[in-house]
Amino acid sequence: MNSAQLLKDGFERISEVVHDAVEGLSPEELGTRLEGRSNSVAWLVWHLSRVQDDHVADAAGTEQVWTAEGWADRFALPLPEGSTGYGHSSQDVAAVQVDSAQTLLGYFDAVHAATLAFVEGLDDADLDRVVDEGWDPPVTLGVRLVSVVCDDLQHAGQAAFLRGLLAGG
Repeated sequence: MNSAQLLKDGFERISEVVHDAVEGLSPEELGTRLEGRSNSVAWLVWHLSRVQDDHVADAAGTEQVWTAEGWADRFALPLPEGSTGYGHSSQDVAAVQVDSAQTLLGYFDAVHAATLAFVEGLDDADLDRVVDEGWDPPVTLGVRLVSVVCDDLQHAGQAAFLRGLLAGG
């Protein structure tokens, strides 16, 4: 197994957890915030998708799926178009509502497809390319992609946990 295959496997695992967490939930269930304070399933999956879209598009030198494919317009969130969820207030989290599980998964799946297309074209030498000099040490592509996998799996697991609580489990 090479590095690209390993990264692809990580992103595929995220997809499985996301689909299991979201499929079959109503818009109301997706937007539920426990005790009015927690992140919702909708916010968690939207956020992990937005971060993945932002980071992969930046590394690939492409436009984000969010704008390139019209997802920002479809979601029509009362947030800045470039918002990814970082630094969101409780009110911002509450603003992330979706009209259906299909819309949420449609955006996630589009980001997932763009990510796989990018990752599958990488070789090991590509992973050493510096993509962010704002850190010490500077962040390489390999470190950035592993960071996205880790962050996304955490949020996908949180969404799965919330789904279980919504189901009374």
